[in-house]
Amino acid sequence: MNDTRIEAAPPADPPRPGRRALWSAVAALLGATLFWAGNYVIGAIAVATIDPLSLTLLRWSLALVPLVVIALATERPDPRAVLRAWPWLLALSVLGMLAYNLFLYAALEHTDAFSASLVNAFNPAMITLAAAVFLRERLTPLAVGGVALALLGVLIVLGDGDPRTLLDSGFGTGFGTGELLMIGAIAAWTAYTVIGRRAPRLPPVTATAAQAALAVVLLAPISLATGGPALPGTGTALASLLFIAVFPSVLSYLLWNRALTVIPPGRAGVFLNLITVFTAAFTILAGQAYTAAQVAGGLTVIVGVVLANARALRRTRAARGAAQPSEAS
Repeated sequence: MNDTRIEAAPPADPPRPGRRALWSAVAALLGATLFWAGNYVIGAIAVATIDPLSLTLLRWSLALVPLVVIALATERPDPRAVLRAWPWLLALSVLGMLAYNLFLYAALEHTDAFSASLVNAFNPAMITLAAAVFLRERLTPLAVGGVALALLGVLIVLGDGDPRTLLDSGFGTGFGTGELLMIGAIAAWTAYTVIGRRAPRLPPVTATAAQAALAVVLLAPISLATGGPALPGTGTALASLLFIAVFPSVLSYLLWNRALTVIPPGRAGVFLNLITVFTAAFTILAGQAYTAAQVAGGLTVIVGVVLANARALRRTRAARGAAQPSEAS
């Protein structure tokens, strides 16, 4: 999810974008989710030689410099505003930069990228539910049905086609280690998203850079105390680390936040389902094995999440329809 995802600076309802701006925003969302899907596939390769703690530390250490440079060049942030927001930034860093990625990379040590992305596909539905509980956002009957359907899809994946096996064996023993860790990852990201909606408004790249800096400061002493960080020992490991540090860590955030200047976060969130679609495509292209339960469960999750976000989809279509006359005039 890897990773939305600062929902801060862009306005909640941008004024009637033109057709070209909308297509540009859609392309940016596609690029962002494509690179986040790459984090699953390439992350699974990286954890074969780099432990999750070292990978997370090295990822944000390398990404920090370009993030700071871009933030200073494009947003010219107010340092006092950033300092005033430090408690919020610290919480977001711990949840989004550290907990989510540590859970994700640990999960990829025990399960394949496709299975991890299928569990992660439930995240938008979980965020919808959490927003209703903690932010008092309205939850329609259709959204409730969508959340329930998405959960059923996750259980199909975890139960290898039969969710009843989880009830028979007990949820704790029915889940694999990787799937349990992915549930921890989406719980961390849900908390990150909910808290992020309450946090002070900061320019998005600045907020990402500040969180990355705090993640490095927090993680470096722990890594050093445990004998790390483990540096990549092969060319493949180094290439994997550089990909993760550049594409999902920097470019995805830039593309996502560029799109949010045109499409509001709630509507853009529907695109996060493409992470699973792209990961599945990478899996098939790489010739890796997949099961009918994974396909059926994944499709069920995506349909459920789309239903849970039906209002956002309708608003997006309405925004496009409203944009076209202004473009023509």
